Amino acid sequence: MAVISVAIAGAPYDVRIEAGLLRSAGTHCRPFLRGNTALVVTDAHVASQWRAPVEASFVEAGIASEWLELPAGEATKSWQYLAQTVDWLLAREIERKDNVIALGGGVIGDLTGFAAAVVKRGCGFIQLPTTLLAQVDSSVGGKTAINTAQGKNLVGAFHQPSLVLADPLALDTLPPRELRAGYAEVIKYGLIDDPLFFVWCEAHGAQLLAGDHAARAHAIAVSVAAKARIVAADEKETAGLRALLNLGHTFGHALEAETGFSDRLIHGEAVALGMVLAARFSEDQGLMQGHEAHRVAAHVAASGLPAELRGLGLTCDGERLVSHMLHDKKMESGRLPFLLMRGIGKSFLAKDVDLGQVARFLDSELRAA
Repeated sequence: MAVISVAIAGAPYDVRIEAGLLRSAGTHCRPFLRGNTALVVTDAHVASQWRAPVEASFVEAGIASEWLELPAGEATKSWQYLAQTVDWLLAREIERKDNVIALGGGVIGDLTGFAAAVVKRGCGFIQLPTTLLAQVDSSVGGKTAINTAQGKNLVGAFHQPSLVLADPLALDTLPPRELRAGYAEVIKYGLIDDPLFFVWCEAHGAQLLAGDHAARAHAIAVSVAAKARIVAADEKETAGLRALLNLGHTFGHALEAETGFSDRLIHGEAVALGMVLAARFSEDQGLMQGHEAHRVAAHVAASGLPAELRGLGLTCDGERLVSHMLHDKKMESGRLPFLLMRGIGKSFLAKDVDLGQVARFLDSELRAA
């Protein structure tokens, strides 16, 4: 088992990575449960695959369990289902020292974590991530949120989990599209500050996507270690370091908003295309060499992820996409910081980007033949 410590001051926790963890989840969760009942939030799709073995592991550990099954999909990250989750937890008389368990991908993890953050002014929660995106990114670091009509993740809280159990075998049940979407976040860690890991992705990404368990375990461990290091140094994104984890997200969130936060473009796909756009805009601004921007786009495309803005069939212009960005929670004094690149593994936060130039660049990408 790989065990990676997330050294948050006052609230450290472990991320445990090992094949088969979901089938022994009860043993791992038992020390974190105050009573003999586990409260588990999941979605209908994950429940069809994993409720039975996880529930059996609780029984084996002498733990009863109660389950809240929500609809699958991004639309579940909403006021409606936050209220339902909070009411469900309160009806079961959850206390501040209790830990609610999130079994699912990023949507369930974000929603459950936010519910835990606000119930009784904060109770604990445990992450059992079942998607690659959640295992390498959203389950670690304590960002919890829901979406609103104005944009993605605009209402939320920093609330660290008590424990994360990442089981690579869970990825065997993922639809290929979801697996590819999660792989976008793996690529991200190479582009932020680890060019050798990006080279590893170019060499082994296809094996990971094809089902190689060793490649998956390695990618999860490297990604979690990278995120743990950044989060420990800048938990609440006040020093600028944690902002690097948003590479591709400003462009990506605008595209998600334009496509209605729908299955037309799921989050990991939006991040993948957002990273390509960040690389190309960096090239456009004379910051990144063209051959490196091409490597980013080529690997994203080779991984089966969207690498061309025109491929989405959007009918909007660049100015409209920029208008979505104005709702970004990273806005500071009317300006929006952008994650750009001086090369692969050389990302940085630019606070002086002209949004007019961004709109012009996006127009050119939308028109590209």
